[in-house]
Amino acid sequence: MLTTELQHKIDCKTKPLGALGHLEHLAHKIGMVQNTTSPKLSNPHLVVFAADHGIATAGVSAYPQEVTYQMVMNFLGGGAAINVFCRQHGIDIKIVDAGVNFDFPAGLDLIDKKVRKSSRNMLEEPAMTPDEYQLALQNGNSIVAEIVKTGCNIIGFGEMGIGNTSASSLMMSKLFDLPVKSCIGRGTGINDDQLQNKINVLTQTIEKYPEIKDVDEIARTFGGLEIVQMIGAMEEAFRQNMLIMVDGFIATVAVATAWIKNPDILNNCIFCHMSDEKAHLQLLEVMEQKALLHLNLRLGEGTGCALAYPLIQSAVNFLNEMSSFEDAHVSNKE
Repeated sequence: MLTTELQHKIDCKTKPLGALGHLEHLAHKIGMVQNTTSPKLSNPHLVVFAADHGIATAGVSAYPQEVTYQMVMNFLGGGAAINVFCRQHGIDIKIVDAGVNFDFPAGLDLIDKKVRKSSRNMLEEPAMTPDEYQLALQNGNSIVAEIVKTGCNIIGFGEMGIGNTSASSLMMSKLFDLPVKSCIGRGTGINDDQLQNKINVLTQTIEKYPEIKDVDEIARTFGGLEIVQMIGAMEEAFRQNMLIMVDGFIATVAVATAWIKNPDILNNCIFCHMSDEKAHLQLLEVMEQKALLHLNLRLGEGTGCALAYPLIQSAVNFLNEMSSFEDAHVSNKE
């Protein structure tokens, strides 16, 4: 049985039982996903989805909406944190316009999957129409379907969108029937007055839709175009049996949405870091998951995935390259 063979191979390495801690669990998980005792990581990718949010006009972020498109240009220029970390670790990065409120010039290395310019303002109407929601899911599917053709078997997802912690907080509250206030954090670093405004706005928003219960309706009503495309991408990555690197709070809300529809997706997920966004720990606990890193990150962009990737490589490498007691002629304990 594969799970027994993997555990035996891990236990017989030249180390005390369990001495590599979480790396041992990670190696076992990767082997189970790939159905082998000798797994490998191939052509790692990270996809950053960008979109604007109608609710940003209500002052729920410390930054103006135009920062979304400006940061996309920074990604394309190679100057953002995620570019630095992907270069450092040999990860291929793709930038997606899922719904940025800007007309990008032609000729950029940008994947155009714009459903519309910004989601709608949830204070007035659902973030997406049913057709827009389905198109966003399909766009996420199609991006991963193309990437898998390159031989990629491990993929991470990041996001950029002013206002998207608000969308994620609303989704989390509805998905798990939690008080919305407990799901709200400081996002991009809002002050106390701005935080109270965010709480007021999101409370008003969620009270407008008391009847919404279905998981897809929750994502359509409260989500962002980048979040929904990420959900579609994660679902396709699972269908392709890829390893899925999950970033921070927003990416975890996306995978939680997919998890409610298909609990088996967690078999392929590696939760890369615990965000400084206060609701992220609560969300991980609901899903009974532990993150690899806790660095007080709250940047998004997929930065946690890129930083965790070397640890994932280490889990695979020790399983494949570390000597066993027998190979090394080292005495094992009785």
